[in-house]
Amino acid sequence: MTRGPELHGEMMRLRPIEARDADRLWESLQDPEGIRLTGTTATFTRAQIDEWTATVGDRPGRYDWAVTPAAMRDGVPISDDLIGEIVLNQIDEDARSANLRLQMLPDYRGRGYGREAILEVLRFAFDGAPGVPGPRLHRVSLDVLSINPRARALYGSLGFREEGRLRDVYRDGDGWADAIVMSVLEDEFRAGV
Repeated sequence: MTRGPELHGEMMRLRPIEARDADRLWESLQDPEGIRLTGTTATFTRAQIDEWTATVGDRPGRYDWAVTPAAMRDGVPISDDLIGEIVLNQIDEDARSANLRLQMLPDYRGRGYGREAILEVLRFAFDGAPGVPGPRLHRVSLDVLSINPRARALYGSLGFREEGRLRDVYRDGDGWADAIVMSVLEDEFRAGV
């Protein structure tokens, strides 16, 4: 089981995905722009989402977190609702590498939550969290669609470097979009933090 620890930033808190997140994850799958910008082509039933959220924490080789607001009142989160999802998956312990994926609900895009979530996940991936050893990765990669320059700029500002391009790999309406492969290495991340 690779259930991850809670991770905290100034604006957001990451907690493992749980069955109670099914409604919000289902909502994210009803967002045409989010589906387009991430290149999601699979379709899911509500029952599949319910099953996924109930069991994903028990699946090896991955960490799945709900992005939630960090605001507290009297030591208790004001809201524990999922506002996005961030995943570290395809973990290869021998190569010390993994893939990163982020999806924010529409009302929370462009507000800094995603940036902070990525930073906290990279800290955990490379160095662990306070009192919790992380996977001690050397490399974290992702792919971003050419139709999503905002995400590409965000990843670049966090130290990800372009490695290559998969041409015309995703459909975009009647056209095509490239997937830009990016990665950050542990020493690059530490130098930039």
